[in-house]
Amino acid sequence: MEDILVVENVTKRFGGLVANSKVTFSMKRGEILGLIGPNGAGKTTLFNVITGVYKPDEGRVIFKGEDITGKPPHVITRKGIAKTHQIVKPFNDMTVLENAMVGALFGKRAHQITIGEAKEIAYQSLELVGLAEKAEEFAVKLTLRQKKMLELARALSAEPELLLLDEVLAGLNPKEVEEALEIIKKVKEERDLSIIMIEHVMHAVMNIADRIVVLHFGWKIAEGTPEEVANNPEVITAYLGDPRYALRFVRRKGGEGDGSS
Repeated sequence: MEDILVVENVTKRFGGLVANSKVTFSMKRGEILGLIGPNGAGKTTLFNVITGVYKPDEGRVIFKGEDITGKPPHVITRKGIAKTHQIVKPFNDMTVLENAMVGALFGKRAHQITIGEAKEIAYQSLELVGLAEKAEEFAVKLTLRQKKMLELARALSAEPELLLLDEVLAGLNPKEVEEALEIIKKVKEERDLSIIMIEHVMHAVMNIADRIVVLHFGWKIAEGTPEEVANNPEVITAYLGDPRYALRFVRRKGGEGDGSS
């Protein structure tokens, strides 16, 4: 199976802060890849590099065989990559349907579809995530869970091949987490998507992901199946937050060790 995404030696600095350092991984088409790590590990920064929000200081991002490093976000979106936001950002003075339509109008077929076509795409996405009955309500009235599903619907309306989910389960209760996981599985199958998930709900990401990549202080410290990663001593120590380990890690990596979530 072909690689849909290759991240090669990506480094991103903010002044003296190194958020990502020589991060390398690839993912196959159709995979669900979990991206985990403690707060400040550099996960969201890496998403922003992939989607063009940040240009890396070093390294490359390859999508479907094409080097997309540093291209503007709207160009990358039209190539088939969409993401949800860690903090939900609906347009509160617009309806749920109008919010989802934004994804279609600025997505893969931007400037190539009519308002009517965008409305149909958006409504189908709302149906998929269970929000169709809320289509004509204003987004401000939605619950947190519903707003997170709206984020997902808006991203789906962009018609991506690669979907980046940034803590889509955060703040949900256990029942809502299970419901959201089922929606993600359904979305993956019905839309034939590849998915990368940043997630702190460990039992959830371990149950849904095919493989896991672990970041710590901006470095990749582990990669493998959920079972392999869960039993990796370096990963266990990183999550326990042992300060002696952190110091050893920074020294071992040559001092380039700080990161941001």
